[in-house]
Amino acid sequence: MENYVAVKSRLLEQTDPNGHAVIGVDDAYTAAIHTRLAARGRAETVPVSVGKVLGRGIFAVDATLYDAWGSRASRIMDLTQAQHLPGAHNWQNAALAFAATKPFVRDARSIVQAIASFPGLAHRIEDVGRVGKVRFINDSKATNADAAERALVCFNDIFWIAGGRPKAGGIESLGAHFPRIRKAYLIGEAANEFARALEGRVAYEITGTLDQAVARAAADARACSLPAPVVLLSPACASFDQFRDFEARGDAFRDAVRNLAHPAVKEAS
Repeated sequence: MENYVAVKSRLLEQTDPNGHAVIGVDDAYTAAIHTRLAARGRAETVPVSVGKVLGRGIFAVDATLYDAWGSRASRIMDLTQAQHLPGAHNWQNAALAFAATKPFVRDARSIVQAIASFPGLAHRIEDVGRVGKVRFINDSKATNADAAERALVCFNDIFWIAGGRPKAGGIESLGAHFPRIRKAYLIGEAANEFARALEGRVAYEITGTLDQAVARAAADARACSLPAPVVLLSPACASFDQFRDFEARGDAFRDAVRNLAHPAVKEAS
């Protein structure tokens, strides 16, 4: 990790003196990089934070983006307008994007419009639609527990599809988010391991395959009394036991949801 941080710091040290470096300062590593580069004074440094008010810089607090770069803090936008960018990690992305593009844009309102209309990325907390009251989220790119956590914190009342080829550490680190999960549907090689981690904490069933998991999760979500349940594919595993890659897994999830929304009409025999 220290070597990784050193490499990133070295890149920022090469910023043109007339340019600016935008740095998230919410962890000790990046805060130290910002402090060091700001002290050098070679190029302007712009701190960015989520959850912390800055006297100078760009920050997001309570899902609201503020600009305090060179002037008193002013409210820029309500980040909940960006429906395809849920969660604090995406608010950080939006704040960094705002800071990076502001010097090149005459009217900051155009940046706000771009953030609000951003369609999101395929396979990363991708909203693939609704069937009745049930919302379906494709987070196939979450191939480990840390990535899956980013999705779990974005929703409540989750019917969670997880599993695949397991990685070191499993899902034990996700325990704090288990109360968000109404039921888990376990697939692939990790199914039994994940079942042991969930035992007595989260209701689950081992469905084996993704198509079966989607069908079972959708049926349970439709039947529940919750007003806005979410079926979330966020596997916390690699895909290679059943799919070519995470993209193929996400595409299969999308296809399964599409079939739920528009079931094929069977010809009469």
